[in-house]
Amino acid sequence: MKCQVLIVCVLIFLWLGAGIPARAQCVFDPVEYVNPLMGTQSTYELSTGNTYPAIARPWGMNFWMPQTGKMGDGWAYVYTANKIRGFKQTHQPSPWINDYGQFSLMPVVGTPEFDQDKRASWFSHKGEVAKPYYYKVYLAEHDVVTEFTTTDRAALFRFTFPENERSYVVVDAFDRGSFVKIVGNNRIEGYTTRNSGGVPGNFKNYFVIEFDKSFEYRHTFADGKLSDELYQQANHTGSVIGFRTEKGEKVHARVASSFISLEQAERNLKELGDDDFDALVEKGKTEWNEVLGAIQVEGGSLDQYRVFYSCLYRSVLFPRKFYEFDAAGNIVHYSPYNGNVLSGYMYTDMGFWDTFRCLFPLLNLVYPSRNREIQEGLINTYKESGFFPEWASPGHRGCMVGNNSASVLADAYLKGVRVADVEALYAGLVHGTEHVHPKASSTGRLGNEYYNKLGYVPYNVGINESAARTLEYAYDDWCIYRLAKALGRPEEEIDKYAKRAMNYKHLFDPETKLMRGKNQDGSFMTPFSPLKWGDAFTEGNSWHYTWSVFHDPQGLIDLMGGKETFVRMLDSVFAVPPLFDASYYGGVIHEIREMTVMNMGNYAHGNQPIQHMIYLYNYAGQPWKAQYWLREVMNRMYTPGPDGYCGDEDNGQTSAWYVFSAMGFYPVCPGTDQYVLGAPLFPRVTINFENGKKMQIIASGNDDGHRYVERMRLNRKVYTKNYITHADLLKGGRIEFRMSEQPNRLRGIGDADVPYSFSLKRE
Repeated sequence: MKCQVLIVCVLIFLWLGAGIPARAQCVFDPVEYVNPLMGTQSTYELSTGNTYPAIARPWGMNFWMPQTGKMGDGWAYVYTANKIRGFKQTHQPSPWINDYGQFSLMPVVGTPEFDQDKRASWFSHKGEVAKPYYYKVYLAEHDVVTEFTTTDRAALFRFTFPENERSYVVVDAFDRGSFVKIVGNNRIEGYTTRNSGGVPGNFKNYFVIEFDKSFEYRHTFADGKLSDELYQQANHTGSVIGFRTEKGEKVHARVASSFISLEQAERNLKELGDDDFDALVEKGKTEWNEVLGAIQVEGGSLDQYRVFYSCLYRSVLFPRKFYEFDAAGNIVHYSPYNGNVLSGYMYTDMGFWDTFRCLFPLLNLVYPSRNREIQEGLINTYKESGFFPEWASPGHRGCMVGNNSASVLADAYLKGVRVADVEALYAGLVHGTEHVHPKASSTGRLGNEYYNKLGYVPYNVGINESAARTLEYAYDDWCIYRLAKALGRPEEEIDKYAKRAMNYKHLFDPETKLMRGKNQDGSFMTPFSPLKWGDAFTEGNSWHYTWSVFHDPQGLIDLMGGKETFVRMLDSVFAVPPLFDASYYGGVIHEIREMTVMNMGNYAHGNQPIQHMIYLYNYAGQPWKAQYWLREVMNRMYTPGPDGYCGDEDNGQTSAWYVFSAMGFYPVCPGTDQYVLGAPLFPRVTINFENGKKMQIIASGNDDGHRYVERMRLNRKVYTKNYITHADLLKGGRIEFRMSEQPNRLRGIGDADVPYSFSLKRE
């Protein structure tokens, strides 16, 4: 492979005799393009990602982060903050969902301050280094440099202290029930129970901390009072340990936690092995490069590399491991659903309303072995709770709408990512169509009794966001139909879900040519404003949700009166000003504001419902419009800086959209074997599949002035279709695009070029 911008070229000088440089060695180093601070310049009012710098291993059980926010604040790290309160173990998937299993370490000098405000230190981003595998910052108030690196379930800290007779480390176990114990001269044990819901009554996160320097000062605190007691159990506990330090002295702390027991936390601590800090950093870097190196991009700008690999990094963080290894090396997990310790995989901290769209399809394509573990964990969730999750953190949470576990599980099975217990897979999906979780109403199907009888959830029966639910249930039914057919289920079952897959038609209003809430008596809700956010829809309006017919764009085209009208409706999304009606919320929510500031009309890329819309031009004979608008979105709505996203990043979904779109294709309809084409961002992309095959995507002449596809070849054969199949990609080979300044209005316009629609062919 040629050494280009993406390749870090290291000159190795071998001084032999007269000293002549011998050779250059090329090292592929994608992790160094990642900016973990991308998306951290967010507020409650306006999100530019709502991310935090997650220092972790890919899909690791525990993440670590610098904490700028107060205890319990979902915005735990924001770029505009100037003080750090501690370094926190976190499992937070979103500020809106908040955290659990959290505790922190904080070095201080002079006075053993343990209060979160009094111990806080000024810092500067100029004195901060954030990488996926390593974090470093200078704490000005204490003249201490803090560094840490992680494994899946453990972390290693390195504190560089000044010369001081009173150097301390505060361990904060947080409030809402915690315990700490100082053991001997170098060890702290404890647990934290703080959570944000979705846990059984016996939930605890146990931790152990071992220092390589003996304690000379040993105190604990409970509910604001410092004590010389070595043991505390109260609402809010912690410990303060201290020692004399010399200038530049490095003190290490080995940290691990477990959801099972203190003994298991001790076992997890062994993940650190005998490696010193620098060796562990290198191991973390190596693992990240292995995962990120599955996709290699070349020929773009430095900022494009930074955005791409930062997005890929975000795409492989969630869902997180929630399993551990027992003394015999067996996979076990604490069940966040029933409180028992059970065998098998468990992953969590994921909302399917966001991620079914392309995050899970990315895992199926590039990381299928990882997703197989995740899918087995979902089977365990069903067996332990009676439901597949829709939002889990760590157990069932009441958030968002839909029954999109059907998409996540069916798409994986249909793409060869198979679970062992297929009967449980199908039974769980069917159960979810007829039941709703008694405590988390977003799990299962709220309003199923109406939907299954009428074909829609009525607007006027006290169930909010009824139209959004209907549209998503219809697509989810299509996913179950596809799975039922693949499993050879009885014809009456297959037909039932095939018929329900067409329920989206009940909400189509021929007058406005948009989706509209419908009352129980069959009449459309009035008054109707297509620009009204919420109400019948979820975090969007009718203009956003009308396109949520993933499985049958042709059916939607027919309802609108043909391709010409369909394209005109698509165009209108960008053409109209960013008008909105926020009356349902009683004020402008951040998703609305994020749409209005982007200068792309009513296109709201910062939220998920409309993210596939641009690709729908491929179904209506004008793929060049998709090519244009996709490049606009990538150029205008993603940057590598702290304000890098255009809304919530949402567990990898908004990131995975960029990863797919930059490669040149996108899974409009998970459950099919097709990816709908856009146009690649980079002149060259190489996907290294787990099966050992490689797919090279070459886009000759590609730059911002040449964003249109003039011609495409697949393995040297002219290719006119507006999609490519999963099987064709996995075979490996070569896709060649010839890019142009002007659109080719004759390519991809034939009937055979159109991607899958249920109305065209049932398969």
